[in-house]
Amino acid sequence: MSASTESLSPYASKPWLKHYDLWVPAEINPPAQPVYQILQLGTARFRNDPAFAFLGAQRSYGEVKDQVDRLATALLNLGITKGDRVGIMLPNCPQYMISFFAIVRLGAIVTNINPIYTPREIEMVAKDSGIRALIVLDLLAPAVLGVKANTAIEYVITTSIHDYSATPQQAAPPPAETLSLSKLIADVAEAVHPRVEIDPAEDIAVLQYTGGTTGIPKGAMLTHRNLYTNVMQSWQWGAPLTKQGDERYLMVIPYFHIYGQTVGLLLGAWNGAMQIPIPKFDPNLLIDAIKRYKPTFFPGVPTLYISLLNHPEIKTCGLENVRRFNSGSAPLPVEVIEQFEAISGAMLYEGYGLTETSPTTHSTPTLAKRKPGSIGLPFPSTECKIVDLETGATELPLGQEGELCIRGPQVMKGYWNRPEETANALRDGWFYTGDVARMDEDGYFYIVQRKKDMIIVSGFNVYPNEVEDVLFTHPAVLEAAVIGVPDQYRGEAVKAFVVLKPGTQATMEDLLEFCRANLAKYKVPSHLEIITSLPKSAVGKVLRRELRELEANKEN
Repeated sequence: MSASTESLSPYASKPWLKHYDLWVPAEINPPAQPVYQILQLGTARFRNDPAFAFLGAQRSYGEVKDQVDRLATALLNLGITKGDRVGIMLPNCPQYMISFFAIVRLGAIVTNINPIYTPREIEMVAKDSGIRALIVLDLLAPAVLGVKANTAIEYVITTSIHDYSATPQQAAPPPAETLSLSKLIADVAEAVHPRVEIDPAEDIAVLQYTGGTTGIPKGAMLTHRNLYTNVMQSWQWGAPLTKQGDERYLMVIPYFHIYGQTVGLLLGAWNGAMQIPIPKFDPNLLIDAIKRYKPTFFPGVPTLYISLLNHPEIKTCGLENVRRFNSGSAPLPVEVIEQFEAISGAMLYEGYGLTETSPTTHSTPTLAKRKPGSIGLPFPSTECKIVDLETGATELPLGQEGELCIRGPQVMKGYWNRPEETANALRDGWFYTGDVARMDEDGYFYIVQRKKDMIIVSGFNVYPNEVEDVLFTHPAVLEAAVIGVPDQYRGEAVKAFVVLKPGTQATMEDLLEFCRANLAKYKVPSHLEIITSLPKSAVGKVLRRELRELEANKEN
């Protein structure tokens, strides 16, 4: 963009800055240190404060850092060094925190794997990333061992969900061909502190798998600076509302999801917060945790807030102790915001972000005018613009709908081993989100629709191609197309349309059971319809748009 064109741009003038809260700077200096320093600095300030409360047990920041450094030493003894990919396949538990910081301490790369992935999905991520070691819950180890021979995995390290509880159970021998996380740590007499040269702007800290805007999942390369910067942006956004050393984070949002990882795990360590990890979503577990631990911060997704609003104890569990609620990953209905704020007495903030942006780029301000339906204002040091959908080359006038593009220090380095997709997503430093949005005269942004075909189920991305690929492998399936349909509880649900091969038979339940065996639970269609043909374009492309219109007409 030329200087003269930029001066005329409604985005270059950054109208959102006029509505920043008085404590938020327009720009921040990106940290020039590795992300491990978040724990290092947090421990220096909050060494004796609890780092987590889990199944009745607590450990201090000093104790956690000692465990982290011992695990880093153990991994080093196994030959794990800078640049190696190490997988974490754990639910929310203290072991995730310890594993994450131990891996990045060595300059190795955390590769997150959803614990509910099927063996096929585990193998796909492991092969693409080249994972050398994988830390996994003992109950899930068989799924990993079943595909290990097809991957570069050398070490499978297991841990029990009860290892850091108040009443650790008698440790069962680790499954054959695996190592014990607890034993690896215990066998380190004294942690070593190797000097690892890390370039925060270039070196990757996390490979976070996502489908991006289209296609099969791919690894977003998030650097140390990407993650550390987004933590600082998030902290600066709500700094006066934060009491460092006196925060308690209720974490049901998974750490393996970029939202839980940055806004929960990393921001929490920076603030010296006591993490309250919840291994699985259960409204009763959340209510019990709120009663017992009196959390001060609760990051969630719309599904969580909707479920809590319908819980019989919502008004008596102590929700008023929470100072800040945050919702991300999917649009939050205005009526849910109003109901939740009326019950809690606290403000429910909305945010927007993507895996590729570490993740947060926008959030609701505290003091400025509230605009229901808006994702809020861009973060400090974050530029945004709206461009035409056809070419992505023309900036659109104020108020017009087009593709949202983002530029800032939290934007990923690119996609792992996918130069063409990186070049398509990152153009002249701008990340093309694939989301249709608009900006109003005050610099507030509104998401008009999600990525073209992606489905968001309870905050998790589901990519139609992946579900369709599984259906296509069923011997009775000729064609398949998948779309998202509105769901009051989950935001969206997966619906599959299937055309059977002539002369074959299969029931809806047959096909759904096939999906359950090959897909994570949230990807399995909630609705399935067997039809005679799919709508197609002149060149034979399946028109998902027409299927969506068909469903919309049924609703009407």
